Formats: sequence, C-alpha cells, structure tokens
Amino acid sequence: MTPYRELAPPTGLLPVVACLWEHDAPPGHEQRIIPDGCVDLVRLDGELVIVGADTGPVVSRPSERPAPSPTSGIRLRPGAAGAVLGLPASEVRDLRVPLAAIWPDAGPALADALDAAGPARRLDLLARAVLRRKAERDGLVAAAARRLGVPGARISGVAQELGVSERHLHRRTVDAVGYGPKMLGRVARLRRLIGLSSGAAGLSSGVPMALAERAAVAGYASQAHMSDEVRRLTGLTPVRFLEDATLTAA
Repeated sequence: MTPYRELAPPTGLLPVVACLWEHDAPPGHEQRIIPDGCVDLVRLDGELVIVGADTGPVVSRPSERPAPSPTSGIRLRPGAAGAVLGLPASEVRDLRVPLAAIWPDAGPALADALDAAGPARRLDLLARAVLRRKAERDGLVAAAARRLGVPGARISGVAQELGVSERHLHRRTVDAVGYGPKMLGRVARLRRLIGLSSGAAGLSSGVPMALAERAAVAGYASQAHMSDEVRRLTGLTPVRFLEDATLTAA
C-alpha cells in the first residue's frame, strides 16, 4: 500500500465529496498539511474527528503520534462543509473537533463502527454517513470557488458576475467553507502553483519553468509575492515546498 492514496467517491456523493483517502504513514514520518479549502472527516489514531479548513500549515511530528495507525478520511469539497456538518464551517476553522461534538446522535455510533471495521469498510462507512446527511453544496460558493481559481480573478468581479454583493458572497463563503473569498483565492493560487510544478505542466517549451515564470502564470504579482504567500501557507520556502509537493483532490 502506498503511504497516501485517494479514491473517487460514490456517484451520489460527487457533488459534495472530493475523494475518499487513506494514509499509512511510515514510522517516524513527519506530515505537513497545507490549506486546500476543504473540510475532512478523519479517523485518526482511533478517534473520529472533523478537520476544519486550515489557514496555515499543520505539521504532525512523530513525537506527537507515538503509535501511529492507518488514517482514513473523506474530503468535502469547498462549499459543502457547512451543509454536511449542519453548522457554519467557520466554527471548525483551524480546529480538530471530535465528530461526536458535532453529530451527538450519529457520531458515537459511527466511531464505534469504524473501530470494528477494516480499512476498506471504514471508507464505506464514512461515505454512507455523509450520504445520509442529504446535504447539497452551496451552488453560489461552488461557482465562486471556480472563478477565484482563474488567474487574475478579483473578489469584486466574481461577486458582480454572480449577481451578489461582496458582503453577501463573504458571508456565504465563510459559512460554507470556513473562511472568506480572499483566503479561498489564496488557496486556489497555491494549488495552481503546485499544478505548474509537476510533470509536463512544469515545462515551458520543453524547459523547466523558473520560479519567476511559475509565479506569473499562477497569478502572483511577483516572485517575492509568491515567496511570501508560500511561506505563510506552507511554512516552507517555495524551492523546498515545490520539491515534492503534489496536488491533492479538492
């Protein structure tokens, strides 16, 4: 089994779920989690938790997890978390919250079922739990997320295209994602940068793209702007971060 792998969600969950995933970290492995605009339901070391949308890097060091076990999770698309959780997604921003505190009726039973299940069955149980919520992704926020993912997009322009005020768009995004359009745009820009730095996307006329070129194509104002943003969102320099960064489902 590879340390981290993603699986496509069942058809009925495609509108709200980006992927199901498993992570079997090697002993002594340090894991760095960066913002992606998503909220995850995760079984981590025997505990079922909601991982809220992050605004900065989260590093799990070996000393903090003396007896690591395989991790299973389901990732909610940007704009789906508020409806699935049944509360404003901002209430779990930058937090790891026991699911039982959010779903007091269903959370404990789901945690018990996951404890008794094998890895493949755990993913099925997580998918079924989300499916039972019968939640719908906020269409306005989903549309805004797509538009904010375009280089050069401005919040004022996105709001105008969608026929709402900036204040209304901000409120809806905070409730559905966990933070506002500005942060969502920063995350989208970082994901574009990661995509440009992998495989054929990292080539320009057959030659690897320089950092300044990547910064411009990804939508940063300058290489210095990119460096500052990458440090804020990942805790690393662009060179170090892009060495092994991979684009995950979101």
